[in-house]
Amino acid sequence: MVTTLRITGMSCNNCVRHVGTAFQAVPGVTSVDVSLPDQTAKVVHDDAASLDAMLAAVESAGYEAAA
Repeated sequence: MVTTLRITGMSCNNCVRHVGTAFQAVPGVTSVDVSLPDQTAKVVHDDAASLDAMLAAVESAGYEAAA
């Protein structure tokens, strides 16, 4: 599955790296493409990665995410 989320609070490439690392820590996430200009993250995952888990991971990294 592919889920695209809107990410707010990113202002630099370091932010992009933090968001990507947060997504990779969620079980079931296989890859993530975070776009600073679009303020989005395209997450490739299986059923083990719930939307709630992905949102919580981004929020714990200090950013906000929404479907």
